[in-house]
Amino acid sequence: MAEWIEAGATAPKFTLTAHDGSKVKLSSLAGKTVILYFYPKDDTPGCTKEACGFRDARAALARRNAVVVGVSPDGPEKHAAFRTKYKLPFTLLCDPDHAVAKAYGAWREKTLYGKKTLGLVRSTFVIDGGGRVIKVFKAVRPDAHAAQVLEALATP
Repeated sequence: MAEWIEAGATAPKFTLTAHDGSKVKLSSLAGKTVILYFYPKDDTPGCTKEACGFRDARAALARRNAVVVGVSPDGPEKHAAFRTKYKLPFTLLCDPDHAVAKAYGAWREKTLYGKKTLGLVRSTFVIDGGGRVIKVFKAVRPDAHAAQVLEALATP
């Protein structure tokens, strides 16, 4: 099982399909702070709270030259419907084989109702404009996560 990528590490590169069918490379976001967040499934209660928190923080994030990118195993059609339903202004990427989640350490063993399974752990990686991870949030609670990320961006 992959280890978590930690602050100070170079962010693993990737190319994934977006909600609109286009291909997105991490390198295409160079120069911006990237809020790369992994979430289990579109349109579920926790994932919706987290996504809407980032949506509502859009202006504050933009003032910090930050872009939000969500990653889950869902396909482009589900991502597109989720974006439309909740008016999400950011890119959602498809990671159906969990390759990118594994590279960041977000695909791991977890315990649910006493049973150990492999799955996506809700987590966020803040990547600076040069491609270096500057902050990692592991096992995120979705309710106030956008505020946590904003606070981290305000702290040098």
